[in-house]
Amino acid sequence: MKVPISWLKEFVDIDIPVEELAEKLTVAGFEVAHIDYIGIPQKDVEGLRYPKSDHLVWDRETLLLGKIVEVKQHPDADRLVLAMVDYGGDELEQCVTGAPNLFDYNGKGELNPPLWTGFAKEGAVVWDGHSDEKQLMTLKGKELRGIYNKSMVCSEKELGITEEHEGIILLDHREDYKAGTPLQDVLGDAVLDIELTPNLGHGFSILGVAREVAAILNKELKEPDYSYVAEGDSIEGQIELEITEPELNPRFTLTLLKDTKVQKSPFWMRYRLKKLGQRPINNIVDITNYVMFEVGQPLHAFDYDKLVERAGKKTPKIITRLPKDGEKIETLDEIKRDIAPNQILVTDEKGVLSFGGLIGGAETEISDETTNVLLESAAWNFINIRKTAQAQKIFTEAGTRFSRNVHPSRAILGNKRGIKLMQQTGGGKIAKGVVDKYPTKPEPVTVDLPIGEVKRLLGIDVSIQEAADVLSRLQFDVTIDGDIVRATTPDYRTDISTGRTGIADLVEEIARIIGYDNIPQTIIADEMPEQRRFRDFELEEGIRDLLAGLGLNETINYRFTTPQAEQELVPDGTESTLPEAEYVVLKNPIASDKTVLRHTLLRNMLGVAKSNTRYQEQQRVFEIGSVYLKGKGEKLPVEAKRIGILLTGTRRTPVWAQDESADKMDFYDLKGVVEGLMDGLHIMDYSLERHNHSPLHPGRSAALIVNGEAAGHLGELHPRIAQSLEFEDAPVLLAELDLDVIIKHTPDLHGVEALPTAPPILEDIALVVPMDTPASEVERVIRMAGGNLLKDVRLFDVYTGDSIEEGHKSLAYALTYQSDETLKDKDVKKIRKSIIFLTGKELDAKLRS
Repeated sequence: MKVPISWLKEFVDIDIPVEELAEKLTVAGFEVAHIDYIGIPQKDVEGLRYPKSDHLVWDRETLLLGKIVEVKQHPDADRLVLAMVDYGGDELEQCVTGAPNLFDYNGKGELNPPLWTGFAKEGAVVWDGHSDEKQLMTLKGKELRGIYNKSMVCSEKELGITEEHEGIILLDHREDYKAGTPLQDVLGDAVLDIELTPNLGHGFSILGVAREVAAILNKELKEPDYSYVAEGDSIEGQIELEITEPELNPRFTLTLLKDTKVQKSPFWMRYRLKKLGQRPINNIVDITNYVMFEVGQPLHAFDYDKLVERAGKKTPKIITRLPKDGEKIETLDEIKRDIAPNQILVTDEKGVLSFGGLIGGAETEISDETTNVLLESAAWNFINIRKTAQAQKIFTEAGTRFSRNVHPSRAILGNKRGIKLMQQTGGGKIAKGVVDKYPTKPEPVTVDLPIGEVKRLLGIDVSIQEAADVLSRLQFDVTIDGDIVRATTPDYRTDISTGRTGIADLVEEIARIIGYDNIPQTIIADEMPEQRRFRDFELEEGIRDLLAGLGLNETINYRFTTPQAEQELVPDGTESTLPEAEYVVLKNPIASDKTVLRHTLLRNMLGVAKSNTRYQEQQRVFEIGSVYLKGKGEKLPVEAKRIGILLTGTRRTPVWAQDESADKMDFYDLKGVVEGLMDGLHIMDYSLERHNHSPLHPGRSAALIVNGEAAGHLGELHPRIAQSLEFEDAPVLLAELDLDVIIKHTPDLHGVEALPTAPPILEDIALVVPMDTPASEVERVIRMAGGNLLKDVRLFDVYTGDSIEEGHKSLAYALTYQSDETLKDKDVKKIRKSIIFLTGKELDAKLRS
């Protein structure tokens, strides 16, 4: 929510620096994330967190308010004019300009009223309006088509207000303007960028923030002017209204303005909307936005004559209802939309006009030819608005406010404010009366706050009078009854509850306004509880550290998915080996692709990896999270912990001129990570066994067995899945390990040995074994035969050439022997014989000759 300070000051007097105000709002829960400065300097306020900005400060001597008194034609250029500007000096300044919005005033003689604009004297620093890049320039005198020019009249781009450079700034005429006034004092401003949490719906307006400022500074709040004079015919008989779903549409109001003119909004309104990031369109549309930002009540304007035409020249009837089967609408964003059940609509007897509270339809929108305007201001069920916005992917400023529960009492005020401004800016007559249907009026919320609860919850003494004063400043209706503060909430505070929750809400309000920084720090008086070890958590954190040490980055993914997405992990014609369990279905999913709790980490990891391939080729990531496996008929799922690992791309970090084509990670990189994890946890009894898992490549996958218990799968992504997900540049290596099993078999203690003092003996051995014998099984038997003296076994070659018997393969291992004492050849020879004997007996292995 952007809040210009100049606009805020219309409702509350502010006598402190904007930076200090921002800090006070932040402490009170209205977090100011940033301050944008327009022309004015940032003040140095000690201890505040807002850094210096790099905006353009308008120099008070050279950037002034100018009064254009006459526009003349340039004698030697058809597309240039001479603006005669009074800038407070001794004589008029002649500015050569090609601003197209001055052409209509060319040759009209002395202008009455004059045109007010931004004027830059020689030496002024402004932004270069003709450059595509943002760069500053200093004005210097030079000839322009034969006429010496040393000053300029400014566009919004040249002053750094917006990127608009189609013409110069032309302010609305005001009698109190004085030529030569520093431009800072006229157009300078600061805009607070406030990040509001969803419960602060009452803060999504300038008036809402002004209420907070008034309470914080203990100032009087000035409400906008809602009064107007209605001189037209009675609205009765000109429009009818029917509400069919009062639970979804608790209030609907209509006013009518006839014989008005749709035109450009006045500068002050356009300027304010631009500071909020809005694009001005015309006075009618701009006012619906202006009032929404000003008082927090969204409006919608209909072309009344189009409604009459749709009604067959009869009295139009506005109906709010749920949709009929097959209804569609083309909305203002030029999108044709199907309408789902339970999406509240504004219609007439012919069909749909708009989505209630979100966006209007194109058929009855305001155009330049509009002369009669029907103005809607309504209230809507905020849950229904949220669901419709998500389903239709309609995210509007109106929807943002209605989805945070705008109270129905605001509807009539917004309508009065809007119709008043429309008459002021476009003329016309307002019909007498208001069509106002209010079938569902919420009861006011009253909370009894025992003053002792303030001390209990905040830990500080607050007098009952002080508590009542704070709540009164926040516009609560307050009475004191003994030691109880009875507070009735203002209607716009829909975030205040009843009962015990309401008491906590009021205490929070008191704490916010007193200031959290004014609550003294105290030491806990109670004895600290006994510290107990949480082994599983400690090991989980240790596993994170180990995986990070192995070169992986941690990711955190949504725990939501869809059954269809996870089914993509089972290629057609393949039997699924994914967990067999029911899905936990979400009643109110945040998105259409997040409807159930996941059964596996792999699908979401693949989705994130696919997105990341746009930015980097090498990916080495892991995730530790839960999967949710629900048995048939069970109410709650088993929340099993898993470790997900994903590798893809180059083995080494890409460098300039490196040939990466033959350096892609493969199964053995993933195997090394898993082995590194096991070694880091000091799990000695583990093995990798060939095993098929439906998401993985049938010939490049394995199961992890820890102490005889299955602990997960690892391998290369199945080629058909890789093709469907468009992973084509490099293999994708995946592992999903059972964290609970791994933690269960992680020893609390592990043995350590002193560093050896004797040198090792290195030896190679090549064994010929049947083709289907796993290398891991050969290594296991070698280690068994080698005993304590065999310190390391490493496979370094697999060979199946002509010299090897058919159906067999040669496995070559590098062996390392070491002891506390220097080994002799006869010791190693004895172990070697033991290895040859035991592998022959257990695995039918033969020493390769």
